[in-house]
Amino acid sequence: MTDSTILRRREGLMTADMNGSTVMMDIATGKYYNLGEVGGRIWELLEAPLTVAALVRKLTAEYDVSAEQCRADLLPFLAKLVERGLVFEG
Repeated sequence: MTDSTILRRREGLMTADMNGSTVMMDIATGKYYNLGEVGGRIWELLEAPLTVAALVRKLTAEYDVSAEQCRADLLPFLAKLVERGLVFEG
């Protein structure tokens, strides 16, 4: 995954806010995921397809984190979402 990789959410997932933490249910598999607060914000930002670079810019504008640290934390999180079929590349 690179800065120019475009990511988009998979349709058909139910989400809810649970005291500031976003939880998600994959209806097709019956699995639940807790995205947490920042993960929930990332999910919100992916409402429209975005590049990794755009996600980093938006997150660094909202949170007190450097672009390098944001990218280092973001890429493994996004990789897990892709691995679980919750987010698609391209």
